[in-house]
Amino acid sequence: MDGSNRRFHVPESNPLGFLTYVANLGIKDASRDFAVVASEHPCTAAAVFTQSRFAGPSVHLSRKHVANGAARAVVTVSKNANVANGERGRRDTEELTWMTAELVGCAAEDVLIGSTGVIGRPYPIDLIRSQVPDVKETATPDFDAVAQAIMTTDTHPKVARTRVGSAVLVGVAKGVGMMEPDMATLLTYYFTDARIPAPELDTVFRRVMDRTFNCVSVDTDTSTSDTAVILANGRAGEVDHIAFEEALHSVAEDLTKQVARDGEGATKLIEVVVDQARDEPQARRVAKAIVNSPLVKTAVHGSDPNWGRIAMAVGKCKDDTDIDPDRVVIRFGDLAVYPDTEPDLHRLRRIMAGDEVLIHVSLNTGTVQARVWGCDLTDGYVRINADYTT
Repeated sequence: MDGSNRRFHVPESNPLGFLTYVANLGIKDASRDFAVVASEHPCTAAAVFTQSRFAGPSVHLSRKHVANGAARAVVTVSKNANVANGERGRRDTEELTWMTAELVGCAAEDVLIGSTGVIGRPYPIDLIRSQVPDVKETATPDFDAVAQAIMTTDTHPKVARTRVGSAVLVGVAKGVGMMEPDMATLLTYYFTDARIPAPELDTVFRRVMDRTFNCVSVDTDTSTSDTAVILANGRAGEVDHIAFEEALHSVAEDLTKQVARDGEGATKLIEVVVDQARDEPQARRVAKAIVNSPLVKTAVHGSDPNWGRIAMAVGKCKDDTDIDPDRVVIRFGDLAVYPDTEPDLHRLRRIMAGDEVLIHVSLNTGTVQARVWGCDLTDGYVRINADYTT
């Protein structure tokens, strides 16, 4: 799909039968910090979550609620992750799902919840409890407002849209730091009026998330709150399942790149392609070793074509004994720099000076390819995270 019809901002670009509720509850500052997306009709649903051993109660409760392949609403609190708060955190999470269910008119078991922000701080539950009923007045199909409300250190909201047959698919995402997904991503939600049976939706969603958000990294840190959800209410009828997977992949990849490009303090998007690998795990392992290397990331930031750092990162995969340095090819963009020892430096400087830098490594151990995304490492990342809670 060419994606030319994505990110429209007209009513026709929204899936039928969904309402959004967005507000500022004052959890941290005056920005929007509370969002609900709810379907007026039952939905099939699928979700994947962080594998962190310190996963928050939002993850645990949502995992339980979506186990039957159905849901009606997703609520998000931003600026507070509600993680590492013990029994109080669990009680507050359950109460928030009850409040959301009453707000939108569904069962609490049909509500999924995402929380993002500072870890180790409890919800200001009294404040939330006093204001959620008033959020009902904000009902409107405004997914752009949802994308804005779920942000933390993001610099801009992330939305992507497309059509598939008679249906519309819209996705939103947030996340620019604490980002080495170990399932899917930080927070990313998808809503469609296509009719997709729950088993098929789950299979397709997991496959797409694995090829998109599970292939992005900013700083190698896996969040305690990573949550990816899709709701399909069927209002637009049946769609071709192959076309739906292509559409979902198109939207998810768009959001993946938006997230990587907006990494905390980032100035450049890094895309790493590793091909001619033995198998997919090897290709992804090598690609992640490259995109996660602080030395590679700082070289890209400085527009320094230091292919020795790429070679170093490949070499860290020491258990891949079939990787032979004499057979590896390293490129920046389409320009080979290894084993070619005299690349066109003028072209190389242009490639490295761009705001998107492609690193392409051919292993020559097989025929499989993987593609991952990340960003450069800057002093801005240090400042954001040195001052995060103060």
